[in-house]
Amino acid sequence: MNDRLSLAPDAARQLATTTKTTPQMRGITPRYLLRALPWVDVDSGVYRVNRRRTFILGDDRISTYQDGDNHRVIADDLRELPYLREAEDGLLAEMAGAFTQVSFDAGQVLADEGSSSDRLWVIVLGRAEKRVTGRYGEDALLEVVGDGQFFDLDSWTRCSPLPFRVKALTSGVALTVERSVLESLAGRDAALRAAIDAHLAGNTPAPGSEVPVDLSGGHVGEVELPGTYVEYEDTPREYHMTLAQTVLRVHTRVSDLYNEPHDQTRVQAGLTIQALRERQESMILSHPDFGLLNNVAPGQRVQTRTGAPTPDDLDELLSRVWKQPGYFLAHPRAIAAFGRECTRRGVPPVTDSRFGSPLLTWRGVPLLPSDKMPLTGAGGTSQILLMRTGEAEQGVVGLRPSGVPDEVEPGLSMRNMGTDRKAITSYLLTAYFNAAVLVEDALAVLENVEVSNYHDYS
Repeated sequence: MNDRLSLAPDAARQLATTTKTTPQMRGITPRYLLRALPWVDVDSGVYRVNRRRTFILGDDRISTYQDGDNHRVIADDLRELPYLREAEDGLLAEMAGAFTQVSFDAGQVLADEGSSSDRLWVIVLGRAEKRVTGRYGEDALLEVVGDGQFFDLDSWTRCSPLPFRVKALTSGVALTVERSVLESLAGRDAALRAAIDAHLAGNTPAPGSEVPVDLSGGHVGEVELPGTYVEYEDTPREYHMTLAQTVLRVHTRVSDLYNEPHDQTRVQAGLTIQALRERQESMILSHPDFGLLNNVAPGQRVQTRTGAPTPDDLDELLSRVWKQPGYFLAHPRAIAAFGRECTRRGVPPVTDSRFGSPLLTWRGVPLLPSDKMPLTGAGGTSQILLMRTGEAEQGVVGLRPSGVPDEVEPGLSMRNMGTDRKAITSYLLTAYFNAAVLVEDALAVLENVEVSNYHDYS
């Protein structure tokens, strides 16, 4: 016996029902990229991007690899130099073997303005800035170069004075090759000599430029007008639907007996669809073929000057995607790092409401957070994308089929595969999608963004 005067709550609970939530999932994110992209319904499963013909363009980087303690140039990547594009493999291998390794410290001058450009520099690891003396004697910053970039090809080819000076912003490693190596190879290879002479004569178009349209303007009288036409690419890029896919299995005993108050199949499918959509966003960003981060044109890649993302860096991005910029996309820690730099300068970014959430903006362009943006290294290094979106704006668009059998969401199907002899019902869940960059200047990226820089405001 006890001295309790009423029924105990634990005992009373046996007669009560419980209010239950649907299963929660920590991996669900707002997926701002999927919400920001305009989606094009593709009828045939293939989306062809027809463009005006442009001249051959690489990635403006010379890749290297590490052999023990030494770094070496990947010979085939020397085709990034315009006059080596058609060179024989043996010639490229010989030139790659002539590179020597140089280490440098932060603040070290790698090359002086007006000095003899007898070496071609390839930055393996680190950052350096190109500076030039302006018209009135002022010091002007031209560009920040980083991993894989090289300087100065034109001066090195002509053996002319360097038009700028280069100063290291960080410690790092570079590979250099002497001008005499190029002369020696050209002396033995007539095709290479002809390609170099054409380059020096200015007969080779700038990589990435469009074939010109002949026009006449400002004339007076009865002049003979030029005839012209617009050339298209012979082999335009085609985007095929890629997919994220899985088989969901539900035992019939579970779906028959434990289906109230929540439909077990529906709940299982809902969480699986969320996981498919998360994978979809990740692939649109990072897929080696069509991922946005791997489809940024060479001239659209910007290096941070100090490492941390500053207002100046984002302004530089806006100068690359200046025609109707739509969205920045960055890792949440990169956005936090940008906020700290703004606070330090006394220019806090404006907050605006987009997609039902308060988001930071810069120059009126929202910064969308995504944990799918890469974050690498011990200290944390990331990237920030800026994009223009929409077909009418010649921007970035998402692609999905106009309709698939057993569709439960746009571009996503759930197909019953039947029940096996173990009484398990299987459902095939498939999300079809892709993304396309219609014109190169619709996308730019800020590279080597350091997110671990903090300031003492006391």
